[in-house]
Amino acid sequence: MNFIRLVLIVFLAIMASCAPSKKQEITLQNPLPVEFGDPYILRASSGKFYMYGTTEGLLGFKTYSSDDLVNWKEEGTVYEGATPESWTVDCFWAPEVYERNGKYYLWYSANWKHNPTNEGENFRIGVAVADNPTGPFKEISDGPVFDPGYPIIDANVYFDDENGKAYLYYSRCCYKHPVESEVADWAKQQGWFDEIEESWIYGVELNPDFSGVIGEPQLMLRPPVSMSDTQAEWESRSVTSKEVNRRWTEGSFLFKKDDTYYMMYSANFFGGQNYAVGYATAKHPLGPFEKSADNPVLEKNTTHGGSVTGTGHNMVLDLPDGKMLCVYHGRTQATGDSRVVFIDKMEIDDNGRLIVHGPTTEKQQISLP
Repeated sequence: MNFIRLVLIVFLAIMASCAPSKKQEITLQNPLPVEFGDPYILRASSGKFYMYGTTEGLLGFKTYSSDDLVNWKEEGTVYEGATPESWTVDCFWAPEVYERNGKYYLWYSANWKHNPTNEGENFRIGVAVADNPTGPFKEISDGPVFDPGYPIIDANVYFDDENGKAYLYYSRCCYKHPVESEVADWAKQQGWFDEIEESWIYGVELNPDFSGVIGEPQLMLRPPVSMSDTQAEWESRSVTSKEVNRRWTEGSFLFKKDDTYYMMYSANFFGGQNYAVGYATAKHPLGPFEKSADNPVLEKNTTHGGSVTGTGHNMVLDLPDGKMLCVYHGRTQATGDSRVVFIDKMEIDDNGRLIVHGPTTEKQQISLP
């Protein structure tokens, strides 16, 4: 009798361990109570979420932790820059953290102290490493990853584990990068601007130890040259609204779905209302990329009675059940100039179209596996 009972207990224990785990139903409402620009969420191997982002005036980065994407706990500063031994000075922007082989790698942008010609913008990209997602992160070298000869920001890394490769994507800054285009000619004719500077997105293969790059960076995306280009209207709003003499292509984020690579990117002035997100697709991590006719896929909703503007610099949070969430910053009438975090559902439909279901400010139900 005892033997039969023991067998039954073991059987029930095995069945319980094989039973599917119950999903956690959460209620999200944007914006989240986190003032971050360029937000990035890591789902660590522990299952816990960690959010990193740009904090105005902070010489480094801090993080928030959460078990459910709803309740966030501030964990304090995880990386301190602008120290005597650091290569950095200020403007610590757009952090992304990746968990690789038991370590956590923080990629970020900052101004480089090596500035012999006193450039007004001297941004480069660096890497810091830690044993825990809450740091402390320490720089892996005494300088940036590489020096392309012009200022760069907004690092994003794609790991092609199938082929044992990694790729770095970044944005060449607008600074001292005037570009001829029909939009530039039009702005000059209006007497608004003498030139239009542009930022372009590049991609390059990385050394496995992140110590540098392999080969020369390749151009991935840039603003349209022709005003008849279907992308020209939405990507030129900062110029056509007389806001500033710059056109941006920045904040890239690459992911793969089936056999297609999707690169999401932001255009227009990050501090203005017209900041918006589009995407392009390719069959190789280094392109060529073709922009979607559906762009922009995320933009202000004030023209439709909403209160959200400045939506951009997004990342994609993959959930274990295959669902995707779009994480980005924006502004509302209530938050004013402060950039706050939004999370909305997104998907790739049966035709390969990328759809972001946002921006939203209403309560939404999300299942967490």
